[in-house]
Amino acid sequence: MRVLVTGHLGYIGSVLTPMLVRAGHDVVGLDADLYRGCTFGPGRDMEPVATIEKDLRDVSASDLAGFEAVVHLAALSNDVLGDIDPACTYSINLDASLRLAELAKRAGVSRFAFSSSCSIYGASGDELLDEGATFNPVTPYAESKVRVEAALSALACESFSPVSLRNATAFGYSPRLRLDLVVNEMVGMAVTTGEILIKSDGTPWRPLVHVEDISRAFGAVLDAPRESIHNEAFNIGATSENYRVSELAEIVRSAVPGSRVVYSSGGGPDKRCYRVDFAKVAAGLPGFVPHWTVERGVRQLVDSFRALRFHEADLAADRFVRIRRIRSLVEQGAIGADLRWTTALEPAAEAVPGARRATVR
Repeated sequence: MRVLVTGHLGYIGSVLTPMLVRAGHDVVGLDADLYRGCTFGPGRDMEPVATIEKDLRDVSASDLAGFEAVVHLAALSNDVLGDIDPACTYSINLDASLRLAELAKRAGVSRFAFSSSCSIYGASGDELLDEGATFNPVTPYAESKVRVEAALSALACESFSPVSLRNATAFGYSPRLRLDLVVNEMVGMAVTTGEILIKSDGTPWRPLVHVEDISRAFGAVLDAPRESIHNEAFNIGATSENYRVSELAEIVRSAVPGSRVVYSSGGGPDKRCYRVDFAKVAAGLPGFVPHWTVERGVRQLVDSFRALRFHEADLAADRFVRIRRIRSLVEQGAIGADLRWTTALEPAAEAVPGARRATVR
């Protein structure tokens, strides 16, 4: 297929894009690239594909022409970042996403794969939740996902097949590493400081899924028969990979000899608590088989951090924490309060050997 991947330079996109190219798809990326310069390692894994350098809010009908599928990843990417300015979060994650879908439908795009999140289940306690469970979003980020899913479903028709992939909490190595993800942060702390800080009381449940397995799910959606994915929602992960935060810390401690678990003073229960059932995707999405467990992924991260000489200073830097990066760019005047690049101060794109940049006017 000819596929447009929005957010292809992000944490998931920089893993997914090479995977789609290797599978034989003709891939074009669309990204404002707010995290340029934040590549983890030498950037050798960044796939050189044609790129439309554009804010999601500025997408035009011509950008969608000729594509058979859209994989929509672009968003303000986590709960904390979404809380900076809820109006901006809804402008990007909700309004721009719906406009993208409407333009794609009018352009004749037949498949629209939306990166949703298990965070839509929010404050749900210990019950195991399938796709029919009640939504309890507790942040603007999660609320935006709920509302996009509903609107996409309303757009579904014979010629336009939306599908929502409700990803569990991501972890694992990516060229655009994020440390604002619970497992990645714990491993980074253990390797560099010897301490694994738990900021809550450790009881909340989290379903976990490796970034490569999220990418496999999107690839499976592109390959699946239409009747398997049309107007469907799938929880993405494996039921065996639900853990309490305290259990995740123990897995990391076991993988980093000499490290210890420390609880933050005054840390209480986190209202974001949900266990998720992944039976539907295991049975209903042909070709999707998760390859990673948390234990294996933790070992991968430990090896990567050590090989790439990750230091304690990197924990406090803005390169790998989205909210810090955004605040830094705003303080520099590189982006405005609306999170758009300022014309005068927009830096040159990070060099990716062999990359082909599409001209956008």
